[in-house]
Amino acid sequence: MAVQTPEDVKFMSHCFNLAQRAKGHTTPNPMVGAVLVHGERIIGEGWHHFYGADHAEVNCLKSVAAADKHLIAESTMYVNLEPCAHHGATPPCAHRLVHEKVKKVIVANMDPFEQVNGRGITILKDGGVETVAGLMEAEGAWMNRRFFCFHSQQRPYIILKWAQTADGFIAPHDRSRLQITSAESQQLLHKWRTEETAIMVGTTTAINDNPELTARLHEGKQPLRIILDKDLQVPHTHHVYDTKAATWIINEQKELLTGNVHSVRMPFDKNLLPALLHRLHDQKILSLMVEGGAKLLTSFIEMGLWDEARIFTGAESIGKGIVAPAIQNASPAFTKHIGKDELQVFVNGQSSYPYVQRMEL
Repeated sequence: MAVQTPEDVKFMSHCFNLAQRAKGHTTPNPMVGAVLVHGERIIGEGWHHFYGADHAEVNCLKSVAAADKHLIAESTMYVNLEPCAHHGATPPCAHRLVHEKVKKVIVANMDPFEQVNGRGITILKDGGVETVAGLMEAEGAWMNRRFFCFHSQQRPYIILKWAQTADGFIAPHDRSRLQITSAESQQLLHKWRTEETAIMVGTTTAINDNPELTARLHEGKQPLRIILDKDLQVPHTHHVYDTKAATWIINEQKELLTGNVHSVRMPFDKNLLPALLHRLHDQKILSLMVEGGAKLLTSFIEMGLWDEARIFTGAESIGKGIVAPAIQNASPAFTKHIGKDELQVFVNGQSSYPYVQRMEL
């Protein structure tokens, strides 16, 4: 990558902002934004709105005013991911850019998807389009970390989330339901749920808390609910069996699809979590948020199967209870206050996608 100018950073940052407008809606595709610049003036911009819709580059070109169409051949397109080179839900964007005679394309990240992975760049260069890759590469990798993890590690990107009291407990000893966090934190959690493909809890949490595991406090899509319930102990009257969201009940007893509830039979041995992640990958589940309880969270931590941890600490203490999980190999990303709560975000110290401070979650 050539030395980046302040203008390069400004326009690529705008790509990132455009891309994130569709957060949670593009899976299994990545988030992509595109900006077309003539001189120092933006003459077109666009982003990939949802899976199956036009890609960012196409929307960007469509947005160019009729009076500016003749400027396309003299303009530079900034796009945060290598233009696609294959026929998927839409035609290849790389061919479209060559056809439109875009003068130059500047890319943040190469696309790890095997049907692209450099082919888009090759098409552009062979078509006479000047092409540069690697501008703000770390920021682009962080923004699309779910997509990159899915393709590079063949599993969903894993986020651990829990709430703990000020004295470090995740629940009372009797496992009774305790609201640890504020209303503001609850609203933020529901926003997060719309951004992930699936969420998971264990048997004890599903029984005792009877959670809905939906994003009812924030507008957006509902994630796939996954319940680990080896012996099918969760009552069918509990919320996870309602019709509000698609649900997987992972168990050892039966394989059955009833409405939107899929009882998935799997052996509960030491290979359960890796096998489940492999199955989720096959179903194009890009991300998984694990919401509890302590035993399930600890299992992911001990196996090193996590990429990011989001930990809320409430203002109240309870004196005794079930100790919150102990995070391992964690690199602090940031800490902020949400209402009366403290939110700490960590990334796995061995992660390929370290947190970039200029980027949002």
